[in-house]
Amino acid sequence: MQIPRHLAIIMDGNGRWAEKRRLPRILGHRKGVESVQRIVDDCLDLGIGHLTLYAFSSENWGRPRDEVDALMGLLGNFLKKELSQLQERGIRLVAIGELDRLPEATVKILKDIIAKTEHNTKMVLNLALSYGSRNELTRAMQSLARDVAEGKLRPDDLSEQDIDARLDTHDIPDPDLLIRTSGEMRVSNFLLWQIAYTELYFTETLWPDFSRDELTQALQAYSNRQRRFGLTGAQLDGTADSDGEGRH
Repeated sequence: MQIPRHLAIIMDGNGRWAEKRRLPRILGHRKGVESVQRIVDDCLDLGIGHLTLYAFSSENWGRPRDEVDALMGLLGNFLKKELSQLQERGIRLVAIGELDRLPEATVKILKDIIAKTEHNTKMVLNLALSYGSRNELTRAMQSLARDVAEGKLRPDDLSEQDIDARLDTHDIPDPDLLIRTSGEMRVSNFLLWQIAYTELYFTETLWPDFSRDELTQALQAYSNRQRRFGLTGAQLDGTADSDGEGRH
């Protein structure tokens, strides 16, 4: 089975998981946290180098105030409990998004854990918090515009690398595989620049029910795909059918 260097997951379906069971939505989010803990362990065991989890989007701030407050509480508790486990397992924590919009106490915990785990090398766990890709791209363009205005950069010299260097993920490889749970088939303003050639996998399973078996199915599907990056199958494997077209 081929293992992606970078796996990204849109963790969707916590609220619906709870509603199906006539439970408060916050209980679904709590179950979702348990899934996060399991999947982090599974990815580490499988040798996945980078795991990015879409934990809280820019748009999620528009949810009911009590749900947002509960989610921030869960995030803070998760971070407090995970530090020792991250250290023990050699996992480095990083985060992307408008982190200054998070509660001050949460930001303090987050920055502390990021600093304490920065030298861990077994896996990078990247949390997308208060994150929206359009906002990220806007901030990158603003940074480039300032450099142009100050004469540090000529517009005609602007490259993809210049844009990439100003993204929140500038030191993280682009995702090889993106998984979205809950049956929704959209990317929801997540890593729009970075997933240009990412393989997409959608599952009906709600996030709290996403298991090691579900992850394995996604990785098997990924292993069966040929990533061409705009080329032909023949160019990649050096062979072609008699009509000149690639075999894949």
